[in-house]
Amino acid sequence: MTDVHTSEQRSRNMAAIRGKDTKPEIVVRTALHALGYRFRLHRRNLPGTPDIVLPKYRTVIFVHGCFWHSHDCRYGRVTPAARSEFWSGKRAGTVERDQRKIQALQADGWQVLTIWECETKDSDALSQFLCERLNQSGPSPETGIVSAKVPRKVSQGH
Repeated sequence: MTDVHTSEQRSRNMAAIRGKDTKPEIVVRTALHALGYRFRLHRRNLPGTPDIVLPKYRTVIFVHGCFWHSHDCRYGRVTPAARSEFWSGKRAGTVERDQRKIQALQADGWQVLTIWECETKDSDALSQFLCERLNQSGPSPETGIVSAKVPRKVSQGH
């Protein structure tokens, strides 16, 4: 099957797809910040330029789009009808590149978390996941736990 768009339309569509500051990435960053974690973004000196870096916990987080990184969910299993061989190869290459990045980071002593786009839909489950995984990676020497600061509601007018 041929592409349903002209090459100009396809080029415009592809150019509009963001690589940084995507909606799922912002959801994860918001959840981390609300839990009291501080982080750095897109550190280019690390393999794969992770989306989120928590140096204190020696943890990096990749926020992957389900389609682009071939997640095993209904969004990631979609196979385009047009140019299916091209997309199959492109997505397989992305998965291989992801594995190389993860191995390089782990070899350097980093814990690597991958959060899928579909997992950002439920903010409570996302927050629970982040707390559990970050508690495993970097407990405080004094207490043995990582404190998650839940934001307080600020009263109006005071």
